[in-house]
Amino acid sequence: MRRLLSGLFVLISLLNSSPQSGSSASEKISPRLFNHATHGETVEFIVVMTERADLRAAYAMPDKTSRGAFAYNALRAAAETSQASIRNWLVERGIEHRAFYIVNALWVRAPREAVLEIAARRDVLRIDANPQIRALPLRDLEPMSDRAIQRMENTRLARSAAAVEPGLTFIKAPEVWAMGYTGQGIVIGGADTGVQWDHPALKEQYRGWNGTSADHDYNWHDSIHTGTGNPCGIDTTAPCDDNNHGTHTVGTAVGDDGAGNQIGVAPGAKFIACRNMDRGTGTPARYIECMEFFLAPYPTGGSPEQGDPARAPDITINSWTCPQSEGCEPETLRAAVEAQRAAGIMMVVAAGNEGPNCSSIGWPAPGGSPFSGPPSHYAAAYTVGAVSSSTGTITGFSSRGPVIVDGSNRVKPDITAPGLGIRSAVRTNGYSLLSGTSMAAPHVAGAVALLWSAAPHLRRDMDLTEVILNSTAAPVETALCSSSGIPNNVYGYGHLNIKAAVEATMSFSAGGRVVSGGGDGIERVAIEFSVISGAGAAPAAVLTDGDGNWSQSGFEPGRIYRARAVQVRQIFNPGWRDFSAANDALDFTRIERRVIVQ
Repeated sequence: MRRLLSGLFVLISLLNSSPQSGSSASEKISPRLFNHATHGETVEFIVVMTERADLRAAYAMPDKTSRGAFAYNALRAAAETSQASIRNWLVERGIEHRAFYIVNALWVRAPREAVLEIAARRDVLRIDANPQIRALPLRDLEPMSDRAIQRMENTRLARSAAAVEPGLTFIKAPEVWAMGYTGQGIVIGGADTGVQWDHPALKEQYRGWNGTSADHDYNWHDSIHTGTGNPCGIDTTAPCDDNNHGTHTVGTAVGDDGAGNQIGVAPGAKFIACRNMDRGTGTPARYIECMEFFLAPYPTGGSPEQGDPARAPDITINSWTCPQSEGCEPETLRAAVEAQRAAGIMMVVAAGNEGPNCSSIGWPAPGGSPFSGPPSHYAAAYTVGAVSSSTGTITGFSSRGPVIVDGSNRVKPDITAPGLGIRSAVRTNGYSLLSGTSMAAPHVAGAVALLWSAAPHLRRDMDLTEVILNSTAAPVETALCSSSGIPNNVYGYGHLNIKAAVEATMSFSAGGRVVSGGGDGIERVAIEFSVISGAGAAPAAVLTDGDGNWSQSGFEPGRIYRARAVQVRQIFNPGWRDFSAANDALDFTRIERRVIVQ
């Protein structure tokens, strides 16, 4: 049997590595790769394999832990099997490479001529470039002017010493804190330029800090492996921020120094981090590597084989973009984003700073800046535009929909949050004001942490989470960018309102009255309940009182319930009533007595 299986493996390997015609092979290669490489030059590229893991079963898993484990194991199994042949081929030729599983792909550095050989393999789907990518560059990597900082700082100091930042007030985060929900029990992952983990506003929120010592295993990863002149260096074993951007975004999600700098939406949440940009510059491989780390974190200096999906964050902040204009393909990151969602991780993504051009999300708009790109246009990403916290108006730089890069005409962004003049943490224990959709996204990531601390059953259910956030947002209508009604391609579903979202998750009551045809109340009629849409059991049946009234509590949002009036030998109209929100008018009327003929 062993000899038969070995022979079968060899046969499959030969079939996978058998060459295709030159024309079909060249069609797999990103034009960017050859446009910027000469014969004999060594190039970096991403080899995407044909096989892809089936993760659909993950969505039926009962909790986030089981979803994460299933996704991790299924993705790794598919990658290990389908990559075995090409990895042997690369090793035999001494070609530098790194394998990924979250996208069934490999990063390769090889001479230009090797690209054609690899593309000719039947087990290779396509070859993408791995260029140096510029992150969200136009506004949020630069601080505001000293005058603007002083003006906003004076405004902040004029408030009480413990006042929160205006953006947090705008989304009503303090009102959720007053309910007792601060993000406790939730972990947020920051994918960015790194983070100053021991900043006074962040140290207590870092998952690797236990109050006396730091442990960075499973809590930090650095995907910057080459380069010179970086203030943090490369392959760092402790969190470091080489730009300020990462510290700022994490600060807006969770920051609070306990001394009046209430900058974070969810100060009770914890965070971990991964550096995917070298001073604001990323590559597809770096972005994929951080998404893979978040799906199953592993020790510093370790490998994905040591990954533990049980330590994955619940939410990730993604305030970066990977534009096609600099070589990234629209589909390069989609599988990784979808894998995170299947694993139960909610990926919150900045829309981009290429407004006011329409269709600037995920694609360079005609006449606009060329820095739009994934992952903001993906359906699996929750995309955030930026508004002013003082006026609620969309910022001029916030990217707009509809999405045209994939032909979907998808409405984006999904929602908007404050992104203009946002004060948060920066390196060397400081604070600064930055603007951009990068600043809006962590408001939403922190808000999801508040929502999930209030309603833990939502942690694995991104679909319902998004429905709640969208349906409770303050709608803003516009006719711009082919928009009509709600949602639209400028504001999405509107302004984030986390207080309304949390309130929508709280159980509600229902009630009504049962009467005769003459309007008299009927006593001891059973009102029975069932769930007709959604998971979980319905509350117990109740009996009407002497006046025919009834009430019951414990109904959960996100489900549709059915109430029936039941009494022996009686028929009631209507036969049932369906409801999904608090309702005290679920009334029934008796229409006849049943007569049983012996």
